Amino acid sequence: MFVGCDNFEKAPAAPPAQNQPVSGQPQPKLQTVKLWLGPQEMMAEVARTPSQIQKGMMFRKEMAEHEGMLFVFPQPRRASFWMKNTLIPLSCAYIDAEGIILEIRDMKPLDETPIVAASDQVSYVLETKQGWFERNKVGVGAVVRTERGSLAKSFLGGR
Repeated sequence: MFVGCDNFEKAPAAPPAQNQPVSGQPQPKLQTVKLWLGPQEMMAEVARTPSQIQKGMMFRKEMAEHEGMLFVFPQPRRASFWMKNTLIPLSCAYIDAEGIILEIRDMKPLDETPIVAASDQVSYVLETKQGWFERNKVGVGAVVRTERGSLAKSFLGGR
């Protein structure tokens, strides 16, 4: 089943479900964390619960240049994101447990076509304003970290 920004299944099997109840309002601003992507800094809201992940950036009308949303999953998966009810053009980075960017994909507003990660080792997804990674010269292989260190240490109690 596809829900909001993320598909909780391993791979798409059917068209997105149309019967998931989602209000027409953006979710309140979530807790934020400062991220470093190489030398670049950004503030990201952290979506961790199923409902936060489901709603993601839906119905939001703006995003500042150095803001994003970091989706944290309890275990690695083949993430699949789509843009149902999402009005802002976004880019998303699929990130592994070590905080390494595996791939970066652009997403079109209101496009319900699933964007499935190539890897089944995605532990985090970072959504930004479309083109942010290119404008800031952050590419595949870059490491994402917080003031506490690695993403695993910051969110999953790892090293």
